[in-house]
Amino acid sequence: MIQKPKGTYDVFDIQGKKIQYLEKLFACLMEKYNYEYMRTPLFESSELFHRGVGDSTDIVTKETYDFIDRGNRNMTLRPEGTAGIVRSFIENKMYGRASSPVKCWYTGPMYRYERPQSGRYREFYQMGVEVFGSPDPIMDAEIISIPVQFFRLLGLKGIKVHLNSLGDQESRKNYKKALLEYFEPHIETLCEDCKNRYQKNPLRILDCKIDKDKDVLRNAPKLKDYLNEESKKHYEAVKKYLEALQIPYIEDPNLVRGLDYYTHTVFEVEANVEGFGSQNVLCGGGRYDGLVETLGGPKTPGVGFALGMERLLTALEYEKIDIIKNQEIDIYVIPLEETIKPYALEITTSLRMNGFITDIDMMNRNIKSNFKQADRLQTKYVILIGSEETKTKTLTIKNNQTKQEYKIKEEQLIQFFDQNIEEDIHETI
Repeated sequence: MIQKPKGTYDVFDIQGKKIQYLEKLFACLMEKYNYEYMRTPLFESSELFHRGVGDSTDIVTKETYDFIDRGNRNMTLRPEGTAGIVRSFIENKMYGRASSPVKCWYTGPMYRYERPQSGRYREFYQMGVEVFGSPDPIMDAEIISIPVQFFRLLGLKGIKVHLNSLGDQESRKNYKKALLEYFEPHIETLCEDCKNRYQKNPLRILDCKIDKDKDVLRNAPKLKDYLNEESKKHYEAVKKYLEALQIPYIEDPNLVRGLDYYTHTVFEVEANVEGFGSQNVLCGGGRYDGLVETLGGPKTPGVGFALGMERLLTALEYEKIDIIKNQEIDIYVIPLEETIKPYALEITTSLRMNGFITDIDMMNRNIKSNFKQADRLQTKYVILIGSEETKTKTLTIKNNQTKQEYKIKEEQLIQFFDQNIEEDIHETI
């Protein structure tokens, strides 16, 4: 038997409904924020991720799925969403729009060759947001507010933002120099990865999962001490806007995120999820004012975030939050004879096109088995169609909860269900 690749999973049954609900809710929220949907290819030129994500990151050095296509081109399955969105922004000349900033959102699979574990897969799904054109710290605050509001809508508690500033290029340059001087006498105490990071990007040493508890990392210089006045001003403004939005935050001087392109604001959003342990982070992001220019575009500020679908689903499960409260269908149609099926299918299609969730027997069940199936589907109403109903165009309708029966003319069918089936009321955003 052929099995799915290691680090992947199938989606079906209730899990599929949960994922669809999350995507619909996120899309609805994005509409309220006036963000446009964007989609980019699953694979791109390998150069895009080497230049965009950074050669010093674990993603590029250890985790990408690289291949050579039939045209002898180096290609990579996308390991994250931002680089592809930036490439599209440049290639489609979105920077020339008068309606800046360009605000977009995306959802889709990403691929990283890492060790599969609970909530972490080699094929995983992200939802994310990117904004181009605004250097204003109010934009940073809006980006942070989106996942916070999304998690709150889902019912997660204890939402907190971990916040830091990496400063502008000048600040980072000064900080990098300080880190090189500080870590030089301690190089041999660091892991092999950090020894390589020392040469390429010493800031990444602060993000090390192996050495994180060593004193050499705890006592490292803090980036906030090397921020210039412009960077400090930007960071203070972001905090002021978050306070105005009543979004609690924790300043985390060791937060640098795992990608090389970040500048100024970086953040992670966590929820108080029992069972997650000390690592409750559900999403992360930040500002990347130099990335568009790095990838060949004009100087353009950018900011965004991404959240993992699998980790969010696990958090909801741990918190016993049921996002699929109503699995009922509106109507179940039972044709009583073989010759009735064309008419029954016509009625079923008409109901569906008028907005009712409708199913029809396609297994040639007897009447008793069909009513059991209606119960399994949590059906509100059952329509029985026999030869008499076909002749008179008067349908027998049964309330599957109260067992009350009605005789309704075909032309009054839609009106009857409009009056008797309440629309699902989705949470107002």
